[in-house]
Amino acid sequence: MSTSHAESTRRAHKAVTTIAIEDMSNSLKGLLGPKLMAYTVGASERTCDRWIAGANTPNLDAERRLRCAYQIFELLKPVDSSAVIRAWFMGMNPQLDDLSPAEAIRGDQLRESILAARAFATGG
Repeated sequence: MSTSHAESTRRAHKAVTTIAIEDMSNSLKGLLGPKLMAYTVGASERTCDRWIAGANTPNLDAERRLRCAYQIFELLKPVDSSAVIRAWFMGMNPQLDDLSPAEAIRGDQLRESILAARAFATGG
C-alpha cells in the first residue's frame, strides 16, 4: 500500500470514528441523496431524517452500514468528485459480483465494500 493510500485509509478511519451520527447521516444524505442513503443503510428516509435531527439513533446493524458508507465516502473524497462517488455507489461493481456497493452494504458485505472502494481509489 502506498504512503498516500495508507494515509487516506487512516484518515477515513479516523473520520468515521470521530464524527457524530447526526453529522455523518447529514453528510451521506447530501452526497447520496435521501433515497439512496436510506436504501444503503436499510432504513426509511424518515428514520434517516430522525438520525440527522438527533431524535433517534440507528440500531447496531444500521449504524455499521452507515459508518461503512461514510468511511467509503471519506476514502474516495480525495480522489473523485461527489458525482463520481455517488455513481460508484449505484453502479454494478465487478469486485462485488456485480452488485452495486449500495446493495453490498445493505447486504452487510461491509469488508468487501471497503476493499472495492480501496481498489477504486487506487485506480483498480
